[in-house]
Amino acid sequence: MRGASRQRRSYGSGARILSIGIAATGLLTFAYFSIASHVLGAKQAGRIDLLWSVMFVIISVIYRPIEQLLSRTIAHRRARGHAQHPLRVPLAIQLGFALAFLLLALALREPLVEDVLDGYSSLYYVLLVGTLAYAASYFARGWLAGHEHFALYGGLVLMEATSRICFAVAVALGVASGQTAVALGIAAAPILSLLVVPAAFARTRGERTAAAPSELASIEDMDAALAGPGAESVEEAEHEAEASGSDLSLRRGAGFAASVSGIMLSEQTLLNAAVLTVFASSAGARLAGIVFNVLLISRAPLQLFQAIQTSLLPHLAGLEARQGHDAFGRAVKITVLAIAGFAAAVALGLLAVGPAVMEHALFGQRYSYGRVGLAIVGLGMGMHLVSGTLNQAALARDRARAAAGCWIVVAIVFVGWMLSPAISDQLLRTEVGYLGATSLLALLLALLYRRGAPVKRATGPVSGRAAA
Repeated sequence: MRGASRQRRSYGSGARILSIGIAATGLLTFAYFSIASHVLGAKQAGRIDLLWSVMFVIISVIYRPIEQLLSRTIAHRRARGHAQHPLRVPLAIQLGFALAFLLLALALREPLVEDVLDGYSSLYYVLLVGTLAYAASYFARGWLAGHEHFALYGGLVLMEATSRICFAVAVALGVASGQTAVALGIAAAPILSLLVVPAAFARTRGERTAAAPSELASIEDMDAALAGPGAESVEEAEHEAEASGSDLSLRRGAGFAASVSGIMLSEQTLLNAAVLTVFASSAGARLAGIVFNVLLISRAPLQLFQAIQTSLLPHLAGLEARQGHDAFGRAVKITVLAIAGFAAAVALGLLAVGPAVMEHALFGQRYSYGRVGLAIVGLGMGMHLVSGTLNQAALARDRARAAAGCWIVVAIVFVGWMLSPAISDQLLRTEVGYLGATSLLALLLALLYRRGAPVKRATGPVSGRAAA
């Protein structure tokens, strides 16, 4: 029981530290773009915004899956007493994603430069170098999350944001000048953030040395559980677990990564499809900007919730291995209840003062925001966060393919809704559609979660099998 209590305290402390780091990172990122808008002209600042937006979508879809794969795999193995973890397969997949991006970016160089980046080849090279550098950054994040080095994870993303803003500050102080100098921060940030990694390796070596005697005892206890009734020896039980395909293979790892890529792409669809469909309509850019502003109600909490998601996946993956299905369920329930309370408070606040805050305090645009519509988006944000929690539970149980199916179905339904004339007011259509889509997503993922059967503790080395 003391061990379980220690684990809960460690998870809570790690999540808090990581939340502080990511919150500070968000503020620094906002400051970077704010400074860029002041030191550059409107068009130049707009190109920096576009460059970052394109890069963010790319790295979320192709690199975050490996972060999740590493986080889950390492946490699951650590819960079973393993000190060494398979990195070759995640590394091969990550390099494959990076190579595919490189080949595609080189093949599309001319349209990217001329049609997307207004002819500025320097921005193209920033996109190229920065995106490739994030392959290493996200690999390091997965390794840190799996080892539950949440303070160092927070330090990595904080170092990234600090490095990026230094380039904008240098232009503001006159040390450098121009659009390219500001943009270079986007490419340099992921490279400089890796300075945190040596400290992580040193900490891991120190922990292994300090914990060696107690780890040996706990591994012996796990070995006894592995042998179990009907098994003649620990070696026989481990051999059976390996033969069952529980070790991470290239096929299994690639399947997990592909499924999470589908999830990431579907989430980007929920956040961006409305803006794109409104922009493509006769309403044009102004209303698309209003839709973007409204969906920031979801974007900001989702950015902060990444800290919880990052710590939640390894926590759940280890929790079910150590303490079983009931402890896993309690952790999910507590997180969902906390989200429900937060979403209710946000929705009530938006209902009371949302239009005034949106029009005067945040954006200063003369537009009559509907308070009911804003409250609907607040509730949709809550359902989105609940879906994120249930999604992490599915990934922890290796139900990535089924979870991806839920996300993809909802993304298709949402795009269909936005293209339909069901509600003539496009902003209200977005608000109602977002709540409907996230509610459907939460329902589908909840059904998937309920289908998960209790997992037996300590059934072998890191699992790749579904818990269903």
